[in-house]
This record gives sequence, C-alpha cells and structure tokens, in this order.
Amino acid sequence: MNRRGRRDSSSETNISIIVFSTIIVIAIIAFIVAYVLYSRRLNAQAKSINSTQKISSAVENNMINMIENTEEASSSIGKSVNEMENTIENTLSNETTERMAVNTSNIEKKTESKQTSNVDKSVNTQEIEEPIKDPSFIQPVEGEKIKDYSKDNLIYSATLDEWTTHLGIDFAAEKTDVVKAAADGKIKSIKNDPRYGLTVVIEHSNGFESIYSSLLTAEFVKIGEEVKQGQTIATVGNTARFEIADETHIHFEIKKDGINVDPNIYIK
Repeated sequence: MNRRGRRDSSSETNISIIVFSTIIVIAIIAFIVAYVLYSRRLNAQAKSINSTQKISSAVENNMINMIENTEEASSSIGKSVNEMENTIENTLSNETTERMAVNTSNIEKKTESKQTSNVDKSVNTQEIEEPIKDPSFIQPVEGEKIKDYSKDNLIYSATLDEWTTHLGIDFAAEKTDVVKAAADGKIKSIKNDPRYGLTVVIEHSNGFESIYSSLLTAEFVKIGEEVKQGQTIATVGNTARFEIADETHIHFEIKKDGINVDPNIYIK
C-alpha cells in the first residue's frame, strides 16, 4: 500500500509539474504572440505616422508651392497691370501731347492767319487811304511882285549893288499891312534873321515850309500855334538888311524838305 501510495504521489507530482510547465509554455507562447502582435501594431502605427507625416509634408510642400506660384502669379499680374497702366498712361500722355501739339499748331495757324489778315487789312487800308496832297498856297499880301524867284538867273540887288540869285518872291506892301498865313500849318519859329530881318516860319504837310521876312511885328502868333490859311500872323515892315534899299515889301519863300522851290508853282 505504501509503495502504491508513493507511486500515486509521485505521479501526481509529475502531472502537476507537467501542467505547470505547460501553463508556463502557453504563457510564454501567449506572451510571444502578444509581443509580436504588439510589435506589428507599433510598426503599423509607425508606418501610419510616417505616411501621415509624408502626406502632411507633401501637403505643406504643395501649399508652399501653391502660395509661391500664387505670389508669382500675383506679381506677374501686378506687373502686367502696372505695365498696362503705364502703357495706358503713356498712350493717354502721347495722345494728350499730340492733341496739345495739334491745338498749338492750330492756334499758331489761326494767329498767323489773323496776323496775315491784319497785315492784309493794313495794306488794304493803306491802299485805300488817299495820299496826302501838297498844300495849296495863297499870297501872304495883296501887293504885286516887285522881284521874282530866280535860282538859276542872276538878279540885280540895289542894296548889295551886285547881281545875285533870289530864292523867294518880294510882294509890294505898305508898312503895317497885314501878313496872312499862305496855308494851314503850325508856327515853327519866330526869329530875327541877320539878312532878312524879323522872320516867321510855318510848317505845312508833306515837308513844306513857308517863310515870311522883313516884318515889322509878329505878335499875333506864338511858336507851336496851329494857324489856318488866311489867318493874320504879322505886319509888313522894312527890316531885311539885304533888301533895305528896295521899296517896302514882304520877302516870301517856300521850301520842300529844306530846299527852296519856286513859290509860283504852288501859289493859286
């Protein structure tokens, strides 16, 4: 009985060891399987994370590329817009300049046309205006000629007792007789000439002058005064030293542009 009991105890112990060993092996196997599965899961998660990171990086790169492209596109568009604006401004500026040049040219043409028109009008006016006529003279006194104009032929002078030229006409008159202006004009001078005595000079149109010498008085007029034909300007005297031997008279001359001319041509 004792041996059998020992055998049974020993069998039970062996079974227990076997069971325990089996449990341990199963536990180890289970641990290994769990570890493998867990490792695979970790690997899968790592791969997933890497994929996600790659995707994120790709997305970020794409976004960056898109942003850069957008900025470049915006820059290009901005440049294009600026270029278009500059082109438009230059075009408008050129058009404005051309218009201003055309307007200036038109203004200059109009101005030249007006000036030409004014010149034409001025020329026409000058052509229409009648030339100023030479003045018509009358005798300064009513007496007869006692000595005529003689520029080329010599006349005897009783005062000088010689033959000489005579550049005027001597009209006989009584002392204090009235002397009249031979034509319209302005009193140029009143003077005492050493040869012809008290003398009045009147300026007329077209460069004419009339000279009245051997006067007694000239108090009726003053220098610069406008006188009319026939107006009293002086009285007859006998003050001409070069003709003092002659009877009382007035010595009368006419000059054209400072040169003596024959009064007979102009007296009417």
